[in-house]
Amino acid sequence: MATPKNTAAVATYGDHEVIVPENKLRKAVSNTSPAFADDPVARAEAALEALSSEFGQMMDDECDRLDRARQNLIRDGFSKTNKERIFHAAHDIKGEAATLGFPLVASAADSLCRLIEYTPDVTRIPLKLVDQHVDAVRAIHREYSRSNAEELAAALTGRLREVTDEFLIFENLNRPDVLEQITGPSIVPE
Repeated sequence: MATPKNTAAVATYGDHEVIVPENKLRKAVSNTSPAFADDPVARAEAALEALSSEFGQMMDDECDRLDRARQNLIRDGFSKTNKERIFHAAHDIKGEAATLGFPLVASAADSLCRLIEYTPDVTRIPLKLVDQHVDAVRAIHREYSRSNAEELAAALTGRLREVTDEFLIFENLNRPDVLEQITGPSIVPE
């Protein structure tokens, strides 16, 4: 009986097996025309490097967008549109922070996302707490070049997380499944 050409790697443990299929894509890409011979990851990294001088301005723009969303929220309240605007602005900052070279900003933005996502009735969110989140994002970004930026970010985001968790726990006392998610560790890298 012939041995199959394309086999998967199998690791057997006491109670389970891990099967890692062969990666045929790498072979397919490397065997195509010379136009595709370059490394797409290297091209993406080169493109990011070319844009890196603009990252500070991009983060400025994102912080301004978050601030405008906050101002709309303060002026008009937690309408569906305002809720979505502030959530998406914070979520985008959380996702882009590391790429743009400001990873310390992600935790404050994540805390604001959690506040909005896990509050059953967003109209109960104290606007002061939203202000504190937005101000923290802006302060961490503004002070990023300081030698103690990491300490500043840790202090701000640590306290925000505590206050946010207190509020969320109180608001979700009758939702044990949500309480478990709230009290779990953050998945945002520190």
